[in-house]
Amino acid sequence: MRERERERFKVTFLLDKSNIWIKKHLLKYDFNIKNKYIFKITNDHNLIKNQDIVFPLSYTKILSEDFLNKNKLTLIAHASKLPKDKGFAPVQYQILKNHKKIYISLIKATKEVDAGDIYLRDFFILKGYELSDEIRYLQAKAVFEIIKKFLIKYPNIKSKPQKGRSNFNLRRRSEDSEININKSIKSQFNLLRICDNELYPAFFKYKKNKYILKIYHNKEE
Repeated sequence: MRERERERFKVTFLLDKSNIWIKKHLLKYDFNIKNKYIFKITNDHNLIKNQDIVFPLSYTKILSEDFLNKNKLTLIAHASKLPKDKGFAPVQYQILKNHKKIYISLIKATKEVDAGDIYLRDFFILKGYELSDEIRYLQAKAVFEIIKKFLIKYPNIKSKPQKGRSNFNLRRRSEDSEININKSIKSQFNLLRICDNELYPAFFKYKKNKYILKIYHNKEE
């Protein structure tokens, strides 16, 4: 058994303590290629070294060059058609622009944020009514599927450099969830869709008071 384990590629999924939503989806996903890989999950980057592949998932911190050098390959599944929408919250920014086709770019992690060569690209489709939890489920599923495609091909897979114009999205803050009471709900529906009811709910201010808004599907329909 030990001899077999040495022949397998070592893969670690690195999670972010402050952005843990993807973990529940990761634990349920079956990559079904365990005979080729040894999988581990951690949220402590200091524990990761000598891995064949590291996948940071929804990781908001910049990984040092020293960390990248400790492992053979670190890959980022970034939810945009890179080099467009580098940076934070790419799915949310695209939804605010009314995009429904959301790309996933699997890239090599480098010192420069979201600038690495692309190994694979895929996409998922939104219909325009999904709320935050549903959007995250579809995003997670697409991320794991592109990772699985890579793992099936690895190590016989090549990358190519990014081409085209780029833009960089800033980190979204809780104040970005504010609803304008002078505008219609319809015109702000995409903003309501990307608000998290618990972590950063939609809100509005009126007569020096702040009011919280939470949005759900009517499960009876």
